[in-house]
Amino acid sequence: MIIDTHTHFYDPLRPQGVPWPSPENRLLYRTVLPEHLKPLAAAQGVTGTVVVEASGWLEDNQWVLELAHNDPFIVGFVGNIAPNRPTFASELARFAANPLLRGIRVGGGFLAAVEQGSFLADMTLLAAHDLSLDVLISAAAHFAGLSVLAARVPDLRIVVNHVGSLPIDGAEISTAWVDRFRGAAAHANLFMKVSGLLENSRVQPAPTDVEFYRPLLDCLWDVFGTERLLFGSNWPVCEQAGSYATCVSLVRSYFGEKGEAASASYFWRNAQHVYQWRAR
Repeated sequence: MIIDTHTHFYDPLRPQGVPWPSPENRLLYRTVLPEHLKPLAAAQGVTGTVVVEASGWLEDNQWVLELAHNDPFIVGFVGNIAPNRPTFASELARFAANPLLRGIRVGGGFLAAVEQGSFLADMTLLAAHDLSLDVLISAAAHFAGLSVLAARVPDLRIVVNHVGSLPIDGAEISTAWVDRFRGAAAHANLFMKVSGLLENSRVQPAPTDVEFYRPLLDCLWDVFGTERLLFGSNWPVCEQAGSYATCVSLVRSYFGEKGEAASASYFWRNAQHVYQWRAR
C-alpha cells in the first residue's frame, strides 16, 4: 500500500476559474482531477491520496470535498482555512463536520508571528478537533516559530511540507540545516513530509538517481527515524522538474533499503497516524 499525502486537484475551466496556478504557467494551468492522476498512481502501486488545498478561496474546500465524496481514491483532505481571523472557529467547524477533512495547511508566515493574534488559540482548537496542521515553510527563520508552536500545542500533529524547502545539491547537509531539523525533531508531534525533492533540486531537470538525494534522505532518516517521515509527491507541481514515476521510484529505492517495516511506515502507516485517514 502507498498513500500519496501531497497532491493537488483543480480545474481552471470552472466558471469562476482558479486563483492558482496562473495562466502563464502552461504546464500546470490545466484541468487536474483524480482521473488524471490515477493511471500514473496505479502504475507505481499508489492506492490513495491525501489532497492538499492550494487555493485560498474558502469555498474551494467544499469543491474538493465534493470531489472526494465521489472518489474513494481520495482518503483525506487537508484544507485551506486561514487562522488568525474571527471566523476561523465557525469555518473550521463547518468543514470538520465532513470526516474527509483531516487537517489544514498554513504558510510559514504564520510561524514568523506565532504568538500574535489568535493563532495559538486557533491551533489549540484544531487539535481539539483531532485534525493536523501542514506547514509550508519558505524561510529558515520559520523553524523557530515551528518549535514554539509544537511546544505550546503538544497535541497538534504538525507536518513540515517539502523537507522545509531545503535546496538540494547532492552535497552533505550543512550544519545549520541539520540543527534546524534536529530542533524540529525534538518535538514528538512534528513530522516531516519527504516531498518536493525534484522541485527542490538545484539541478534541473532533477536527477533521477537516488544517490543525488541520499545525503538529505540519510539526514532525515537519522533525525526523524522510522515513524515520522511521510511520502508525498506534490503532483502535479513535481512535473515541472520530473515525472511522477521518478517521485515514487526515488523514495521506494531508498526506503526499500531500510526493510519492509520501515518502508510500510513511510509509505502509509505514518500517514495514517498523522491524518487519521480511513480506507474507503
